[in-house]
Amino acid sequence: MPHPPQLTDQFGRRITYLRISVTDRCDLRCVYCMAADVQFVPHRSLLTLEEISRIGRAFVSLGVKKIRITGGEPLTRKNVAELFRQLGRLESLGELTLTTNGTQLPRFAETLYGAGVRRVNISIDSLHATRFRDITRTGTLQRTLDGIDAALAAGLKVKLNAVVLKNRNHDEVTDLATFALARDMDISFIEEMPLGLIDEHDRAEAYYSSNQVLADLRQSYPLLPTTESSGGPSRYFRIPGRASRIGFISPHSHNFCDQCNRVRLTAEGRLLLCLGQEHSVDLRRVVRANPTSDDVLQQAIVEAMKIKPRGHEFDLSTKPVIFRHMNATGG
Repeated sequence: MPHPPQLTDQFGRRITYLRISVTDRCDLRCVYCMAADVQFVPHRSLLTLEEISRIGRAFVSLGVKKIRITGGEPLTRKNVAELFRQLGRLESLGELTLTTNGTQLPRFAETLYGAGVRRVNISIDSLHATRFRDITRTGTLQRTLDGIDAALAAGLKVKLNAVVLKNRNHDEVTDLATFALARDMDISFIEEMPLGLIDEHDRAEAYYSSNQVLADLRQSYPLLPTTESSGGPSRYFRIPGRASRIGFISPHSHNFCDQCNRVRLTAEGRLLLCLGQEHSVDLRRVVRANPTSDDVLQQAIVEAMKIKPRGHEFDLSTKPVIFRHMNATGG
């Protein structure tokens, strides 16, 4: 039987978006993303870039139109530019993009554009150097700012991502929005995802809802809701006369599961069917057991859609039931 041209889960949702993590390693140590004493996956356990490319091709053959490369910090993976070039040549792929902390973009921005990337998401949680270092533990604000400039200079459309933490950076949301607006960039404000055990802060106490961020921003800007989408979970607002959009990713206050169109591939080859659940399929085992049969790989992907759950069940009042950190999930 021919494979369906479009992946559909048991709830009738079409899966058109694949997020691929190429590494759990990062040159930053953001407090909401990983533990201070993080132990990274051994290199031998990671998918090879050739295996990642093969899995990406299989998904595109099944109707996936958007692939986002993530990490960790994806641009720290050796020879990752070749993966972008291979995926960028897939004719049926509508969009190839990535999420990055920006530190490597002065070196990679032009290469990414040449490989077919047109949009990047860059994480930046503060515009104050000391606070930026506190949140990232090791980061230097100027390196990320230089990365933003390099991306814009290369012709890439930039969207900023900011995780908002109460009493850490919630008072900067207007400054961050103003920074984005001045450069015609979109920005999304994100509620912290409760993935992995951390001891750096209490997630319930640090929670700052998207509704609170929206109220803060409306003291300075007239935000109007829009039905626009970039293919992900952001709810967007616009300011009349401005090119930029202000987005909100709200896993707690505005659960986005009903319209979920995406799955995630970890650097180890686990196909995660939900950000906040452990339902998964080991695609590394499939590709290594069937090195020449893409039919078997495609069928494994099709069958995996049957176990995609309705959604996550994040609860800040309890310890997380998901013990993998965000860097191991794919940011």
